[in-house]
Formats: sequence, C-alpha cells, structure tokens
Amino acid sequence: MDAKNMDAKSMDAKKKIVIIGGGIAGLSAAVYALRCGYAVELLESNSQAGGLAMSWVRGGYTFETCLHWLVGSRPGGDFHERWRELLDIDQLTFVDPDIFVRIETERGDNGLTIYTDMDRLEMALLKRAPRDAAAIGEFTDAVRNLSRFRMLDPSEGLAENWLPLLQDLPRFPLLRRLSRMSGKEYGRRFTDPLLRRFFSDGDIGRMSVIAILFSLAWMHSRNAGYCLGGSQALIRGIEGTVRRLGGIVRFNTKAEKIVVENDRAVAVDLAGGERVKGDWILSAADGHATLYDLLSARYLPDALRERYETRPLFASYVQVSLGVAMDLHDQPPMLSLVLDEPLSVDPGTGQDVIGFRFFHFDPTFAPAGKTAVTCLLPTRNSRYWADLRASDPPQYYAEKHRVAEAVLAVLERRIPGVRMAIEAMDVSTPASVIRHTGNWQGTMEGWLVEPGDRWRPLPQTLPGLDGFLMVGQWVAPGGGLPSGPLTARPAVKAI
Repeated sequence: MDAKNMDAKSMDAKKKIVIIGGGIAGLSAAVYALRCGYAVELLESNSQAGGLAMSWVRGGYTFETCLHWLVGSRPGGDFHERWRELLDIDQLTFVDPDIFVRIETERGDNGLTIYTDMDRLEMALLKRAPRDAAAIGEFTDAVRNLSRFRMLDPSEGLAENWLPLLQDLPRFPLLRRLSRMSGKEYGRRFTDPLLRRFFSDGDIGRMSVIAILFSLAWMHSRNAGYCLGGSQALIRGIEGTVRRLGGIVRFNTKAEKIVVENDRAVAVDLAGGERVKGDWILSAADGHATLYDLLSARYLPDALRERYETRPLFASYVQVSLGVAMDLHDQPPMLSLVLDEPLSVDPGTGQDVIGFRFFHFDPTFAPAGKTAVTCLLPTRNSRYWADLRASDPPQYYAEKHRVAEAVLAVLERRIPGVRMAIEAMDVSTPASVIRHTGNWQGTMEGWLVEPGDRWRPLPQTLPGLDGFLMVGQWVAPGGGLPSGPLTARPAVKAI
C-alpha cells in the first residue's frame, strides 16, 4: 500500500472507520484510513490529542513527558518516509544531541559522559577505564554495526523487504546474542562502576540490552533527533493532516462499550448514551481497557489473557517539573545523578539514581534566559497513587509536595541557588497518567521486552470477532512513538 499515492476514488468513500483513542497510533490510523478513501470518526476522551505524547504549560514554561528522541528524524534514514506519510516532517526542526546522558555522583567523583558519536565515546571511555578496553571496543563496535541495520516494515511483504533483509543477514548473529542478554548482565563486563550503572539501572537493566544499543545506534547515525516543541509538535502536525483530509476528531468523548452484533463490531457506545456506528471499529486506546472493559473480556484468547495477567510492563512515574529563572546551558541535556541516600518516591519505592532533563536545547519551552527542568522518578506502585488521590486528596497533594521538596533539595545541592529561582512547579503521578490517558497501571510504554522476548507485533485482531482491530503500543512490545504508524499502517492495509 502506497498511502501517498493511493487512488481514493477507487475506494468506497461511504465506508466508515471509528477509531477509539487520539494518541499517536489513533491519529496515524486516521491518516492512513483517510488517504485510502474511508470516512473516519476519531473519539478521544481527553481535551486534546496525544495520549502519552503530551506536554503542558505552567507559568510560561512547557513541560514534556514523552519525547526524548524520534527515530526517523533524518531524511533518507529508517522510518523517515513513514513520518512523511503522516505529516510534513520537513517543517519540524530537529536537534541531534552530542550527549546521550551524563552520569555523576553527589560526592563529586569523576563523572561519565555517554556521547552519541561512537568514536568520541570510545576515546573517552578508553581514557577513563583502560582496563575495560576489550569490552569498550566490543560495545562501540556493536553500536556502529547496528547503526547500519535496516528496519523491516511489518506492513510490507517479502517483495518489499527482501533487500534490507539481505543487507541485514550478517548482523543477525549479533542481534540474536544481544537480544538474549539483559542490560544488567551486559553491564557486568565492565569494571568501571558508572559504566556498569548505565546499563544496569531501572528498566534498562531488566530489558534486553539490544534496546539501548539500538537507541545509541540511531543517535550515532543522526536518525534520532529531538524535535523542537516536543511530542506535541509531532502530534499537532498529524492531527492537522487528519483535519485537512476531512476526518472528524471529537474530544472529551469517552467510549464505554464496543457494540457487537453477530460476532462483528458495529458501533461504539459513548458515556452519555450516544452510539457511533462504523463499518470497522479500531481501538488505539489502552489495551487492557479495550479487552476487559469495552469488550467485557469476550473474544479474549487464553494466551493474551495470560500475557495481561503475568507479563511485566514498563514502570509508571512521578515527574517533578520546574520552571527555573536561570540559564542552565552549562548543564548536560540529561543528567543521571547517583544519590548518597535513596529518595523515597512512595511506599516500597526508593531511587538511589534520579534523572534530570535540562531543556536548554528547546527555546520554545521557557522564556529567554530561563530553563524548563524535569525529574522523572520511576515507580511500579501506581495503585498507591491512584487510591490515595481517590480516597484522601489532601494527603495526595501533601505527598506530591514531599517528593517535589526532596527533588528540589537534590537539585539545590547540584546547583546552589536554584531553589530561589523556581518560578513554576508541577508534579504529575501515576494517577495523573491514568486519569489523562487511561493507560493500564500508568505504564509509560506498555510491554517491557525482557531478554529472549520477541519484538514482533502481537495479533491485531481477536479470534471470532470481525470488524475490529487494535493498534498502538499494546500490540507492539517495546512501545515508543514509532509503534503508532508501525501498527496503524498494517491495520488499515488489512481492512
């Protein structure tokens, strides 16, 4: 399917696709469906599009919770043409960071900078940890090798994929070996403590190391830039395409039930009693809510039920966002700070490493001479935050304040005087994620891909149910923004 050149007149324009969810996957599906000549009505429960790809404004500062980099930012690079099918990506401005992350301790030890250029990184690491020379060489060579890997398009067949598949064959042994190894296991080959931490902390340590190596590979090839304006710049561009092609987008519209007649999805019932009919129903909403609530667990195969009940997810998070009346260009764009004492996030969750993002590279996020700063604190205790918000709002806000004060204390030790320069502060929690996106357990990216897991998308249809498909991160383990078009394109092609 060439979505850019499809002759819409050959399609039956009266056929209608109803899409539940206005995140990256729902918007992508809407564009592909409209380009193929279908009528589209997109239902979004929030007041704006984006889902997890969200940013918001507080006191003149913009805070971002999603976009770290966008695979496909470079013209001619993997995935760039997919974005061009959805929006005029050439109108976005991308920044390619020289630094992936800077890792420091509060004790002021010699910090570690992970550069995005592998030649520069290799030189820096060899100077820092000559005893790890063999492991460093293997690491940087693997990233260089993966930077030449061509992604296959799951919406195309062998005829379209045979050339990149042939080019990738020499890299398959490397992929096979690394995909079976966790970040924590991979990190053990280094003696340098901060380099080991880079691979071992948080979800990076649990998931297949191939994920972080691919991220570095895309950055090394300058195909994973950050777009100015954050995730909403991308979302607004795709939403604009939907409207320009005649799609209907309805906000503050919550789906309550997918209506099934004779084992075919035929409509969506909304909160308030309205019924929206369609020839196909496509869910880009939370996977658990779709299967268990909208479809009442009907048509749910045992294998999928088992997955939702047992398989690990990416963590949720508390995010402290700060508007700072200081020019912080001397700070790294991303800082991972090893604490002397763990920071208590919630009962059962303590973090001895916390990450700061200094958005001095995005002038749209703060007034001139000032900086938007965020601190993300992963937690798997989403129920605690959701229950606390529902049962005891004063204590919920007190807990948010406590975490913010703890983060401020850490930042003040790192940048003396920063507390007095705070002009805006916002704290979001897993309860915020659940309330605004409905995402199950407040997870940030759906399924966590552990060593040995397959990255292949899950089935987009359900056995015994016609007229229904799913798209988004819940059918694409590993999540991320590309999971939107990567699942939306084959879904519309199947229709």
